[in-house]
Amino acid sequence: MTEETAAMPASTKLSLRDLVTVRLPAASAYLSVLRTATAGLAARLDFTLDEIEDLRIAVDEACAMLLAQAVPGTDLECEFELTGDAMRIAVSVLTVDGQVPSRETFAWTVLSSLAGDVDARVGADDRVTVMLQKRRGAAGAP
Repeated sequence: MTEETAAMPASTKLSLRDLVTVRLPAASAYLSVLRTATAGLAARLDFTLDEIEDLRIAVDEACAMLLAQAVPGTDLECEFELTGDAMRIAVSVLTVDGQVPSRETFAWTVLSSLAGDVDARVGADDRVTVMLQKRRGAAGAP
């Protein structure tokens, strides 16, 4: 919470959303930074320890899928959007061939079970983005 949000009325705070972007070299050596950022942001939303660990692993898996086809020397970008009881994460990188990860792989199945909603798309210049969304308490929901 910033000084500005602390001074706001409670009704205004409920409509706020936090957006955090992390950009780092597209190399596996830097993935620990994203895992740590993921855990810290999920903790801010009061995710359980199990949910935080699931998200850490999911982000790592999404990055691994993308790094396999990243253009050498480019950056990996991870955007976190925190809204109430959910976190949306979009991981993207410029790729050599602009192919979205196959949804028929074991890795995609694992990613879907860890993160909840998962999707992928190809944007301009063959930038591939994997999007994850996890809601707090979703595993125990009816």
